[in-house]
Amino acid sequence: MKTPGTEAWRLTPAAVVDVVPYMPAMQAEVIELILTIQRGEFGFEISAEDQPDLLDVENFYQTGAGGFWVALVGQRLIGTIALRDIGNRQGALRKMFVKELYRGKEQAVAETLLRTLLAAARTAGLEEIFLGTTEKFLAAHRFYEKHRFVRVPPGDLPAAFPRMALDTRFYKLPLATYGTQ
Repeated sequence: MKTPGTEAWRLTPAAVVDVVPYMPAMQAEVIELILTIQRGEFGFEISAEDQPDLLDVENFYQTGAGGFWVALVGQRLIGTIALRDIGNRQGALRKMFVKELYRGKEQAVAETLLRTLLAAARTAGLEEIFLGTTEKFLAAHRFYEKHRFVRVPPGDLPAAFPRMALDTRFYKLPLATYGTQ
C-alpha cells in the first residue's frame, strides 16, 4: 500500500472510514472537496457563493431532522453527504461527494455515507427522501438506482424541495421500501 496522499493510494479492506457529523472547523475543507469535484471533474462554473448552504451548514442542514456528515480516513476528509429537513416527513439528500480515489464498491465510502443518512432519517421519522442531480453524474444515477431510489419528474417534487439550477434529474426513496428485498 502506498502512503496516503500519493496518486496510487487506495483504501484497503483494513482501512477505517469514519463518518462523523460536520463541525464548523471543517467548512473550508468541505468547500474545497465539493468545488474541486464540481469544477474539476464535471466542468461546472460554480462557486461557494452560488451555494449558500455551504456557507451556513449548521442552519441549512443541521436543524430539525436534517444533518451533514463527512467521511474521514484518519484526519483526511474524503466525502460528504447532507440531509435537509423539508417538512411533511420528507427530506432532501444533498451534497453527496466522494474524492475520486475513494470511490467504488471496494471502498464503500458512498455506501457508508448513504447508510448513515438513511439511518438518521428513519430515526427522525422521515418517510421519503428526494434528491436532484445532473445528467452528467452517470455513476451517481447507477448508485441511487441500485439503492432503490426511483426517478421522478420535476413536477412530483415537494414544493419545499431545495432545487439547484444544475439539477436536471430527480429521484425519490420511500424509506419504508429501503432495505427490503
